[in-house]
Amino acid sequence: MMTAGDRIFVGGGGAGYAVAQDLLLRAANRHGLVAGATGTGKTVTLQILAEGFSDAGVPVILSDVKGDLSGLSEPGSPTHKLHEPFQKRAATICYADYAYRGYPVLFWDIFGQQGHPVRTTVSEMGPLLLSRLMDLTDAQEGVLNIAFRAADEEGLPLLDLKDLQAMLVWTGENAKTLSLRYGNIAPASVGAIQRALLVLETQGGAQLFGEPALELSDLMRTDTDGRGMISILAADRLMQSPRLYATFLLWLLSELFEALPEVGDPDKPRLVFFFDEAHLLFDDAPKALVDKVEQVARLIRSKGVGVYFVTQNPADVPDSVLGQLGNRVQHALRAFTPKDQKDLTRAAQTYRPNPAFDTATAIREVGTGEAVTSFLDAKGAPGVAERTLVRPPSSRLGPIEAAARAARIASSPVAGKYDTAVDRDSAHERLAARAAEAAEAAARAEAETARAAAEEQEFRNTRRYQPPERSTTPRRSPREPASMTETVAKVVVKELTGTTGRRIVRGILGSLFKAR
Repeated sequence: MMTAGDRIFVGGGGAGYAVAQDLLLRAANRHGLVAGATGTGKTVTLQILAEGFSDAGVPVILSDVKGDLSGLSEPGSPTHKLHEPFQKRAATICYADYAYRGYPVLFWDIFGQQGHPVRTTVSEMGPLLLSRLMDLTDAQEGVLNIAFRAADEEGLPLLDLKDLQAMLVWTGENAKTLSLRYGNIAPASVGAIQRALLVLETQGGAQLFGEPALELSDLMRTDTDGRGMISILAADRLMQSPRLYATFLLWLLSELFEALPEVGDPDKPRLVFFFDEAHLLFDDAPKALVDKVEQVARLIRSKGVGVYFVTQNPADVPDSVLGQLGNRVQHALRAFTPKDQKDLTRAAQTYRPNPAFDTATAIREVGTGEAVTSFLDAKGAPGVAERTLVRPPSSRLGPIEAAARAARIASSPVAGKYDTAVDRDSAHERLAARAAEAAEAAARAEAETARAAAEEQEFRNTRRYQPPERSTTPRRSPREPASMTETVAKVVVKELTGTTGRRIVRGILGSLFKAR
């Protein structure tokens, strides 16, 4: 076995090399770094560390960028071209119980082709990571935050990209009302976000969002022998969209941070997370995102999770994060330019010096399968830099056949759980239902208005063709002259309605009242 109860054997050497280099399990949650130029052995180091953690009963999550790590599921072969060099290396570093064996593996793939589908919801991803994923401006990120807030208040679940697209349409339609509460919502910003979502959908991001969403407990399994399951994310196609790759892994790390309880400093990690091609996480990243990564790296160790960044150059990792990586395996760095030489010097300065050799020279001279290592000791202090021959892997070196991968996927403990996507009632469906109801109500109102107008027109048409009513009172011919009596009566009435008439009436009525 690679573990001696409380440690993982990483390598050793002969003359001029460290006798033995072990990664202590109780210090494994203090994070780590695996760095080195292309072709110097980073993949093998990643493979043997995953084997060691699995043997110790620690689940592992790693991304397979080049398609090589699927070999972890099968034992190495004596017919492999590196069989004899591996045997010699094992003898040189005194690795007595070296043997070939495979490991329990779960295959995952966002696109659902080389593993079980991996999904999350738009709400779980959140506006910050989505803004990073789509490279939004501050103004556009603000509009996206408003859309998320409005969705919460309106009871509209955001599960997939259709939901987010529909919510943005609703936000634009109600921009005047929402702007009074949350600030300006420019139509141009809404349009820019919609275009970014279209690009994301074209890159395959639509398959990432939806249900059933990934349950973190499925990444923290052990097999019947107590070995930790190694979850391998197929990332060869995913790497064609680097921002999607980096954002997804950062989301996964953030979910682990938020979901897991505090455990302090356990005897061994609950989970180890390898972040390959880590430079993609920090390239052109805004300060808010780097601060979030730093916060997660600083605090997640108390939840029993170890994070190991795998990259070509330590300079790819910000100092605020690099300072928290206590366990380090530094493969060769090539210094062909002044910048390379500066990066090499900087990398050497991060190690505790060894009086036996110059660290910068050692980093430049170590060959393939060799490294300068430094691991935390029992007290948590970094060990001195040591030149180390990395032990050979026990599992197969290189990828497995497609048929073997398919068989392992079919017999997986989560087979069938995530295979079929579920599109349940959410923001897209509810907003569509609201729009249909509004359209139906508008149609009813329009029909009622048309009916009332038709009735009014019919009533008018009916009156147009109806004969006029005749009066029964005899009318005098306009040419017939009025009689003398009628003329006198008109004069009297006119006088009575005038001022004099009113006085006479008041006098008569007053007399009557006085008589009483």
